Amino acid sequence: MNADGTPTVRVRTPKKWNGEQFARAETMLGAYHIRVQCADGITRMGRIKGKMKKRTWIREGDTLIVTPWSFQDEKCDIIYRYLKPQTDWLRRNRFIQ
Repeated sequence: MNADGTPTVRVRTPKKWNGEQFARAETMLGAYHIRVQCADGITRMGRIKGKMKKRTWIREGDTLIVTPWSFQDEKCDIIYRYLKPQTDWLRRNRFIQ
């Protein structure tokens, strides 16, 4: 807890040196594929990584961390999904708009 009584929120940020960036889920395509709008302005087809497939539910409008593929720039891997309090914290601290 912080001094003002609000809970402490821990938020994972993208590792720029690893090529990670923010993205927003736009359309569910099925078979673990999602169309995402990345922070660099490119719309990519995202694939949910195996570790996240059964554990994390992603909906349209969710904020994500993605890693674009080096050999196909129009595709990416989804590696993390933010919860609502985490997204609010990112907006307050100007990581995303």
